[in-house]
Amino acid sequence: MFRFLTGGESHGPSLSAILEGLPANLPVDLEEVNFQLKRRQGGYGRGARQQIETDKAEILSGIRFGRTMGGPITLLVRNRDWENWTEKMSITPVENETAPITQPRPGHADFPGMLKYDSNDLRPILERSSARNTAALVASAAICRQLLKQIGIEIFSHVVMIGDVWAKFPTVVDYRELAKIAEESSVRCASPESEQEMIDKITYCMQEGTRDTLGGIFEVVTLGCPPGLGSFVHWDRKLDSRLAQALMSIQAIKGVEVGLGFGVAQLPGSKVHDELFFGAGEGFTRGTNNAGGIEGGMTNGEPVVVRAAMKPISTLPTPLATVDMKTRQPVKAHFERSDVCAVPAAAVIGEAMVALAFTQTVLEKFGGDSLEEFQRNYRSYMDVVRERGFTRNVS
Repeated sequence: MFRFLTGGESHGPSLSAILEGLPANLPVDLEEVNFQLKRRQGGYGRGARQQIETDKAEILSGIRFGRTMGGPITLLVRNRDWENWTEKMSITPVENETAPITQPRPGHADFPGMLKYDSNDLRPILERSSARNTAALVASAAICRQLLKQIGIEIFSHVVMIGDVWAKFPTVVDYRELAKIAEESSVRCASPESEQEMIDKITYCMQEGTRDTLGGIFEVVTLGCPPGLGSFVHWDRKLDSRLAQALMSIQAIKGVEVGLGFGVAQLPGSKVHDELFFGAGEGFTRGTNNAGGIEGGMTNGEPVVVRAAMKPISTLPTPLATVDMKTRQPVKAHFERSDVCAVPAAAVIGEAMVALAFTQTVLEKFGGDSLEEFQRNYRSYMDVVRERGFTRNVS
């Protein structure tokens, strides 16, 4: 069984993760892990924290001579900013504790977190709920992506909307080309026309007289999925439910769609469902992919396409009205340095969460204590799938 845990606080000494259940003998490229961490820190509209941190992963266990050993893998990402917070975030008691922060930010974990944990200070809530903690998830997923690559599964992302600016794409989309263009964009947008509009929108919100934040929508596409990943048998084994949970776990994500998503509610069934065809030379094919590659909780061999809607960050440079939790008097919300727009970074984090969900699913399907056993199980399954006529989009 694959599982993972993360630990750490935004301004603590480090972030950590433990991954258990990956097969032995998987080659792990640490440079690829650090590359994914660097991608997470990019994007126009990020805040000052990204100028302080240069995230690098350290592997403390589970890997020898560049290959997994079958035991738990321990990752560490140090916080360079910790040196400025050794007193405020001291692990041991201090003589003069930092004054508590009692002005919760609307839209943040502050208010319900303080009530839940019976805290008179929102600092402990802020530290663990911060999106800084996604660095550990991205590092973990970077290792998982190297397992998925062994069976031809690739994951990309791009931004489709920031504020009210939508990206404009051709009707027929080449996802690999889309991902390549998005990777060169400061807002991860593959539409050059829309990219500049998005940048202008973010720049406007950076101005002294405006001082606001922006949300948006990103899309994550998974290619090379064989049909049959996931299950219709139990609610928690349906792949779309896992993907929805994974994406909704990202800070500030308020909605997830698979394929057409909410658009299916506006159309008759004849315009929604992807008709199935068979050709002697190409096997089974679909005319459309409105299902987003998932039917009945399982992959159907088409690209798996999911979108996530991110709300504007709740730490506003011009703070909103709130109530002081100690005095119960009206005040302005606490301000902690933050991003104006983190949608491009959230897209990278979205890739990570999709990779973690797929890793759980493929290991359930193909299992194996070693990479070689995992690959044999995959090949055996694919032999059966091919015999039954499915050859498209199969690596």
